[in-house]
Amino acid sequence: MKRGGRIAVLLAAVLLLGGVSAGAVLHAADRAGQREQVQAGGPSVAPGTVTLAPGDGPRMVFRSMAWGPHRDELASVPAAQPDATRTVAGVRCLRFYAAAGTGICLQAVHGTLDDSYRAVVLDAQLHERRHFPLGGIPTRSRVSPSGRMVAWTVFVSGDSYAGTDFSTRTSILDTRTWTLQDNLERYSVVKDGHPYHASDTNVWGVTFADDGHFWATLATGGKTYLVHGDVAARTLTTVRQNVECPSLSPDGTRLAFKKRVPGLPADAPWRLYVLDLRTMRETPLAEQRSVDDQAVWSDDSTLVYALPGDYGADLWTVPANGGGTPEKLLGGALAPAYIS
Repeated sequence: MKRGGRIAVLLAAVLLLGGVSAGAVLHAADRAGQREQVQAGGPSVAPGTVTLAPGDGPRMVFRSMAWGPHRDELASVPAAQPDATRTVAGVRCLRFYAAAGTGICLQAVHGTLDDSYRAVVLDAQLHERRHFPLGGIPTRSRVSPSGRMVAWTVFVSGDSYAGTDFSTRTSILDTRTWTLQDNLERYSVVKDGHPYHASDTNVWGVTFADDGHFWATLATGGKTYLVHGDVAARTLTTVRQNVECPSLSPDGTRLAFKKRVPGLPADAPWRLYVLDLRTMRETPLAEQRSVDDQAVWSDDSTLVYALPGDYGADLWTVPANGGGTPEKLLGGALAPAYIS
């Protein structure tokens, strides 16, 4: 073979090998993309506008936990169509709640060496109004029905309510005056009708009745209590034992809560109950699994709560009257708020 022919064959081989190599790279990238798509899976998600303002029909806004680029972003779906495409807003929250056009978003701030956390007050268009540093890991958040008052709880030490080796800090913020009560443990406690002082008090899980009053959990002496709080007087008054993470119904007549039930495992000790505030009668709900969440009322007859799931958490629903059966509402979701 002449020299020119040998060079032509060599060039052809180089081009062929280059083409095979490029094709292999593209094929591998395509397969990787397919794997990512399969791994992401779950619900369809589309960027768009999420609002906390009333109108446009009842909606649910929540933290979307499905894998992918929009994980942890606030998402919105019609309340009547929870499986609809999720509209995501680009705002990431670990815990979230909203009412009357005010949102509270507890965020992680990722640093070079360590993460920190902050509470961000959002307006109806999810724009930041103000933010406040947090001294621990976010765990609970609530907004008063008027949208004026917000509350949040963080773990100062520990990361679970199941044991006794944890400490929380709960704060209440007035978004009209920007007055921050940064630690409800400074409130005066009235226990069993008498002033009470102890170094081991722990408060968490606020649910607002109105702008001046709320319910919460107080722990002391190895027991938990439902307490009624007065913002102006800065008092906590015990009402009942063995009540954690209360959630007031929209009509203000009942509290959903988690109750420690003897005989259950130490790491999963709770059952969901509803307390009638007029009769003080407790009703166990149909959910038999342990629920470590502050349930949300989707209406006056239905509760929504989180349980562990493939993406970290799923939302479930159960009737508040003790009947019916639990049903899965949304996969890969946490911290819902209902906007109507």
